[in-house]
Amino acid sequence: MSEFKSISELKKLLDAGCKIEKVEPPVYASDIETTIVRVSVKCPDGKVYTIKAYKEESNALREFIRKNKIE
Repeated sequence: MSEFKSISELKKLLDAGCKIEKVEPPVYASDIETTIVRVSVKCPDGKVYTIKAYKEESNALREFIRKNKIE
């Protein structure tokens, strides 16, 4: 199975030195299934990017962040 687009985008930004500023809903707040996740990422150049994921992709994105402890 190929990787979700949101995870690929996040990896690319993290590799460029960007940092996660905020995850909504918070990754460690609950294990409840979520239907949407928003991740705000700030890069060294000051730009802020928002990555959105829906349904199954949202759970995969939260799990990726949790497993990699990058929040």
